Amino acid sequence: MSKTVLIVDDDRAVRDALAQTLELEGLRPVLAGSFIEAKDHISAEFDGAVLSDMRMPGRDGFHLLAHARGVDPELPVILLTGEGDIPMAVKAMGEGAFDFLEKPCAPEALLAVLRRALTTRALVLENRALKAEALAGDAAARMIFGTSQKAEDLRSRVRKLARLDVEALVTGPRGAGIAKVAEVVHLSSRRRGGPFVRRQSSALDVAGFEAALHDAAEGTLFLDEIDTLPASLQYSMAERLDAGLATRLIAGCSGDLQEVVEAGRFNAELFYRLEGMSLRIPALSERPEDIPVIFQHYVRQAAEQAGLVSPEISPDTLSALMAQDWPGNTRSLMSAAMRFVLGMADTVGNAGDLGLAEQMARVERSLLIAALGRQNGKASAAAEALKLPRKTFYDKLARYDIKPDDYRR
Repeated sequence: MSKTVLIVDDDRAVRDALAQTLELEGLRPVLAGSFIEAKDHISAEFDGAVLSDMRMPGRDGFHLLAHARGVDPELPVILLTGEGDIPMAVKAMGEGAFDFLEKPCAPEALLAVLRRALTTRALVLENRALKAEALAGDAAARMIFGTSQKAEDLRSRVRKLARLDVEALVTGPRGAGIAKVAEVVHLSSRRRGGPFVRRQSSALDVAGFEAALHDAAEGTLFLDEIDTLPASLQYSMAERLDAGLATRLIAGCSGDLQEVVEAGRFNAELFYRLEGMSLRIPALSERPEDIPVIFQHYVRQAAEQAGLVSPEISPDTLSALMAQDWPGNTRSLMSAAMRFVLGMADTVGNAGDLGLAEQMARVERSLLIAALGRQNGKASAAAEALKLPRKTFYDKLARYDIKPDDYRR
């Protein structure tokens, strides 16, 4: 988190008092007595927040806010207001101010708002840096985490799909990050310089679809939960695909789209256009060895977001994580990471309280499932991969009530 705060106030005594308050908390104030002085510090690369008085001679806080938003709409500007300025401050909030504080304000209130603004700014700049790195390099390697063979296979399929530049279908269990993988496909493609536009299928009509195509021109349009696309739009979309698009279309689905087609609720022609190039994201239960790597990434991210020091993760905690099925997949793991950073008891701690035998049993079950997933549900191949005699392998499947056919793809 950055510690820089640009203080803009025409009253020198006020500027100095604010600067002293910030310095005592380890923040780094930069002082300006007017808009003219302040504007030289305001740029899209400025890594801090702006704290400005509302009323100043010449160009006031409104002018500074408009200038800052013109340079970078995501630069946080906090306004200091007098008692009579509250309606003006509320209006400024509507125009994009991060927050406003009434003078005189308690140091605790001021520092709380500043820390929130600085954390927000740090995340904005981090996300921009990640996007820039993705554009400059291998987005799949940077944004899809995991060391397992399944994770590497997923990255490889993303790269191949990105090169083809055709309509595609991304599937996976709920919480697996379908939209994120679709964006990685976009960032790995020749269209990466164009926009990535995401729309919820259930909310679209023909006009909305055409508007989304326009917004995503020369880029990628991602339609989430394509199985909820209104029937009235499905035929029109199939026709538009036949005519050709300037925009790449990627659809996402967490259910079985073929079952929806067979039930007569989804256009078969549209399905076959999308399903011809498909990519499936494996569940965490199929690759438990990736859980520690992904969890550690989310912990670092959550600590940065909360403005906290990243806590140490013990081997017992990682073992407990691997011992769980995670039906909510990476989304649930992300939530667990946030709770872990905040010191809140949750399922991670509960799993850690299990006896060693039960923890080992959960890990073993996860590894059996992962092996079956890697071998497309072929039990003999999975047993060989795990270096287990077939009888031992089948005994373990029976003990955990695991059916190989459930993992055939």
